[in-house]
Amino acid sequence: EQAVLANPGNKTVLGAYGRALVDNGNYQQGFDTLSKAHTPANPDWRILSIQGTALDQLGNHEEARRYYTSALKIVPDDPSVLSNLGLSYVLTKDLSKAEATLRRAYERNPNDARVRQNLGLAVGLQGRFAEAEAIVRADLPPDQAAANV
Repeated sequence: EQAVLANPGNKTVLGAYGRALVDNGNYQQGFDTLSKAHTPANPDWRILSIQGTALDQLGNHEEARRYYTSALKIVPDDPSVLSNLGLSYVLTKDLSKAEATLRRAYERNPNDARVRQNLGLAVGLQGRFAEAEAIVRADLPPDQAAANV
């Protein structure tokens, strides 16, 4: 890691490494690595969103939402960031905010299967199973959609 940090051109490599750490469940190490992959003067919205995801997994939901908000200032209404923010609300059982945020993400990219699945989750957790099934059915066979809901 020190050799990578010595070369400022390696920010992309450091970002990819940090994301891989987060993807593999090494949330704190991934967050710390991602913090070195960009600077406050030149933030990368993708990295901010991944850092938010790591913080959510670590249970720091309020701090995670600050990272998502920072990312959204750079790319307003980006569906992937909105989806992560919506899941953050799901984690704290703020389901009405989760649904509203995920609906915004869905409106911006109705073809994103991940966004649809997350919206279906938020709707289903509120007990609206038929609606949740209709949402997730676009990506799954009917029997699997029903089982997932």
